[in-house]
Order: sequence, then structure tokens, then C-alpha cells
Amino acid sequence: MMTFAAESTSGERTVTLVLFAVLIAATVGVTIWAGRSTKTAADFHSGGRGFSGVQNGFAIGGDYMSAASFLGIAGMIALSGYDGFLYSIGFLVAWLVALLLIAELLRNSGRFTMADVVSYRMKQRPVRTAASVSTLIVSIFYLLAQMVGAGALVSLLLGIEEGQTFLGMDDDTAKIVGIVVVGILMTLYVTIGGMKGTTWVQVIKASMLMSGALLITILALAISDFNFGGLMNDAAEASGVGQSFLEPGQRYGVEVEGDAWKTLTNKLDLISLGLALVLGTAGLPHILIRFYTVPDAKAARKSVNWGIGLIGTFYLMTLVLGFGAAALVGREAIVAQDPAGNTAAPQLAEAVGDYWGGDWLGAVLLAFIAAVAFATILATVAGLTIASSSSLAHDFYNNVLRRGKASGAEEVRVARFAAFGVGAVAIVLAIFAQNQNVAFLVALAFAVAASANVPTLLLSLFWKRFNTAGAVTGIYGGLGSAVLLVFFSPVVSGKVDAEGNSLALFPEGVDFHWFPLENPGLVSIPLGFLFAVVGTLLSKESNPERFAQLQVRALTGAGAEKASQH
Repeated sequence: MMTFAAESTSGERTVTLVLFAVLIAATVGVTIWAGRSTKTAADFHSGGRGFSGVQNGFAIGGDYMSAASFLGIAGMIALSGYDGFLYSIGFLVAWLVALLLIAELLRNSGRFTMADVVSYRMKQRPVRTAASVSTLIVSIFYLLAQMVGAGALVSLLLGIEEGQTFLGMDDDTAKIVGIVVVGILMTLYVTIGGMKGTTWVQVIKASMLMSGALLITILALAISDFNFGGLMNDAAEASGVGQSFLEPGQRYGVEVEGDAWKTLTNKLDLISLGLALVLGTAGLPHILIRFYTVPDAKAARKSVNWGIGLIGTFYLMTLVLGFGAAALVGREAIVAQDPAGNTAAPQLAEAVGDYWGGDWLGAVLLAFIAAVAFATILATVAGLTIASSSSLAHDFYNNVLRRGKASGAEEVRVARFAAFGVGAVAIVLAIFAQNQNVAFLVALAFAVAASANVPTLLLSLFWKRFNTAGAVTGIYGGLGSAVLLVFFSPVVSGKVDAEGNSLALFPEGVDFHWFPLENPGLVSIPLGFLFAVVGTLLSKESNPERFAQLQVRALTGAGAEKASQH
């Protein structure tokens, strides 16, 4: 077993911060450059539909390979072994659903937001209001994960261990500062650059992230003479649980001797997680709006194919990153820096740098990987912020409050103000969610998206009888059930570790949970479909002519630029 974790000196910390600042400054520069050509509503919401399939594929990768993918999954594998890789599998398989059922049809039949498709053959105001509420809540859930990851990264970059301070900041304060900085930067990205700036930042981040992950993967494998099996064995030995680290049951589906109910709920939680991951991507607002940035359906398909290729390759590398961190950094050092394991990948970068080139190379690699991860977080939160602010401005303000009479400039102005509001809410909530693993938080966002958006979106595209009542009850029913079950789950209260420390949002001693599953998808997703179907059948409204027009539009792309107007 080879375990070594480095401690930062002031010189290494300076190198880290300088490189980090340079990379962040470069992305801000790109945003300002792109912002100069953002003039119309189409520019702000969809980048003028001017991106190629390859560019959009890289942007999808930059959007999707976020804190959850890079930090959360690597940390989950490092601490939970085999079970952590289940996230990689779920996230990747989810793209097949998006490609086969959503990408082309959504691009052809919508204009700026998901609500353009859902409301096309229905009453505009109630459907768009419901879609705006859903988009906002799903985006905030997802934003929590990214900003928690950013807080953990800043603490690592500053080299602050428990009991230490830097510039008067302790570990907890540094994490809060990181969260606030991300909130400020993400609003600047959106308000200045719009979708054009956000997309170019995501393209750059995807390229940097793939390069950085590949470099660390090669260096980590080289330490084990490119014997991945040997690396896994070293990880198992360092884990403290032996070969069971490489088998199912460390986190999910755990069999509790003498407690059949707990064993059952553990296994159901695993199924619930898988269902949420596989269906969630097709309902994520910041992913759905990416399909509107390309000129035609062919480019939409091409962008998804490129996205799948990049994301699939990256998720294979998370195996090496996770098991490498377990073997070369060690569980104790990972948990000491961040109890949820969110800093495992940057710590691995520092460890392999120290092994191959001493402290200087370790500091440089830590700086590069942490900066890439932080910048990827910025790109993702910018995508989430523009999705929610666009929905608030385009769907709620223009089409509900102004009944479609607002000018493009007015809509963009409202979207920019909305971005500040979304950022403020996300900052406050993220401060309370610091102890959660970011991959786990994203899984909750996937469950909410799959419950609220996927049933309504699919039924809008494929069911002739579907109507306004079905869409509204489906969105609110799925959204409400998912959020309610999360609130009364062990995620919010009642979950503790072996030492009795709280792993929930509320501190130890507070326990009001009655829903046994940590992920609500197994219950809330079927409820979303049920609410949508029952709501439809209870209403006599039907518009087969508009459904026929929607089908023509979805299959051919005819009139997509005016999809939101009728």
C-alpha cells in the first residue's frame, strides 16, 4: 500500500493561488468578449443558435461534467469503492434517454425554454407558470451541489486544516467565502455574457477538464506500472475494509443483520437512485436549453453524440481518480480535508505530483486541477443560472405577466435581474448544505427533475389527449411530491454516522423524518406520471389540431423560431 498526503507550505500556496487566479481571469475575459455580441433575446437565451454540433457537444460536456462528476464521484469512489461508480453508470446511461426521446424533438419544437414545447398546444399562462417554478427549484437543487463543491475546493486551495486559519479565516469561513465568490461570479457570467459567454466558458472548461483528468489518470496509473488491478487492490487495502471495498454494499443495498426493514429500504434506495439518475437528465433545464443553441436537428443529434463520447470517456477515468485517491492519498487524509470526500481528486493531483516531481510539481498540479474543477463549477452554475433566469424572464414575465407583449430588450433586462436573485438564494442554501457529498446532492436534483419535468415533457410530445390540466397537475404534483419526500427524508434530518455526527442538513438531535429513502425517485417519479394522467382525464380539454402541428414541428423543425408564439 502506498499512502501519502501532502501539506501545503506558504510558497506552494502562493503558486496555487496565482495559477488559480490566472485561469479564472481568462474565463472572465472570455465572458466579457462574448458579451459584446449579446444584443437580442435570441443571443442571450440561445446564443443566436449559432454553435456547431461539436462546439455544443463540448459545451454539454462542460455543463454536465460538473462538481458532481469530477469532485463528487471521485470522492464517492474513494470512500465507498464499487458503490461510488454507480453514479458514473447512471449519469452516462441517462444520455441515451436524452438522445433517443428528447434532443431532436425538443430542438425542433421549442425556441428558448422547455415551456415552449409543453405549452404549445395548451393554455399559456398556467403551464408557463408551472414550468418556471419547476425550472427554478430544480436549478437551485443543482446549484447547491456545485457551490458546496466550490466551498470545499477553496478550503483545500488555501491549505486550511481543522484548527488552522488563513488571513483570519478558519476552515468553515473559507468554505463560505468560496460559496459567495461562486455566487458572484456566476451572476457576472450570465448578466454580461448570456448564453454565448456561458457556452464558450463551458467549451473551454470541457477541454481543460478532459486534459487534466487524463494527465492525472496517466500519472496515477504509472505509479502502479499501469496495473489497474494493482491500484484497486492498494485502494482496498488502504480503505480499512479489505476486498469488500471492491464489492457492492459499502453505501447502497447494505444488508443489516437482524433488521429486514432496514435491509429492504437500503435496496429500494439503490433502485430509487438508479431511476432518478437515468431519467433525470432528460428533465434538467440547463441541459434542455443547450439543444436550442444549434441551428438544426442534425446539429442537435451531433452535439449529443459528442457529449456522450466526452462524458463516457471521462467517467471511465473517474474509476482511476477515485481508486487512485483511496490508494495514494488515503481515506484518513481525504476525510480530514472534507468529510464528504469532495476534495479527493485535487488531493490525488497533489499526491501524484509530489511522487513524480516533488512539492513544486504537486503544488502546480493541485493548482491546475483545483482551478479546472472550480472553473467547471462556474460554467455549470452559469448554465443553471441562465436556464432559470431565462425561464423567469421568457416564460413568467413575458408570457404570463406581460402576455407576450414584452420586447426582447425588456426580456433580457429582466433575465439579468433574475440571475442576481437566483444567485442570492443559492448562496444562502449552499451554506447550510456544506456537509453533503456533491454527487449525492445532484442525485436529488435529478430526482426532482425526473418527477416534475420528464412526465409532462414526454406526454406533451407523444400523447394526443394531454391537456393543460394534465401538464399543470403533472408538474406541480411531481415537483411537490419530490420536494416533500426529500424534506421528510434522512437527508434533511436524522442521518448520523457511526460516531453520532449528523450527516443531514439539520444538526444531531433533530429528527423529524418519516420517509425512509434518501432519494425520492422511486415514489415521486411514478407520482409525477400519475398526476399528469389523472389531471388530463379529469379535464375535457383537447386540441388534436395543435398536437398534429406540434408533431409536424417536432419531426421537421418547421417554424421552430416561432414555436413559443401562437
